Amino acid sequence: MTLVAPPRRRRSVQSSDLSRHAKDVFAAAEVEPLEVTRRDGKPLVLTTKERSDDDDAVLDIAAQLIAAMTVNVELPLQDRLAIPYPWLKLLSAGDQVRFAKEITEIARGSFSLRQPRTLLLEMQAWRNSAEAIAAGWDRPEPQLLDEPIAAERP
Repeated sequence: MTLVAPPRRRRSVQSSDLSRHAKDVFAAAEVEPLEVTRRDGKPLVLTTKERSDDDDAVLDIAAQLIAAMTVNVELPLQDRLAIPYPWLKLLSAGDQVRFAKEITEIARGSFSLRQPRTLLLEMQAWRNSAEAIAAGWDRPEPQLLDEPIAAERP
């Protein structure tokens, strides 16, 4: 038996409501996408730019994950994911394996629940870790000597 995500149900408003009560409709669209029905055309979806941008970013991640899962299957998944995400190689070998496992699990959960934010936040957290390593935040502070050491002249 295959489990399927429940169908997407959107709150619906008529286009006349948009013109008569624009402030209320826009406020509702900031909370969740609204389907705007029209008598003379196809329904439209009204949403925020941020939500639309998040959806685009999730589709980009999904495309990269699908490619990584299906191309060069003889390589470990973390090596395949390092192709679209080269910053992954800055992480330790263990963290690369953890990233591959966690990002695929979170992606599946995010997709099935239609909650892209979780995936975007997780991806950004891993990228932030790689940026911190690249900036040297993973290295200890150098220890200063109490007494200078005399060096021979070269």
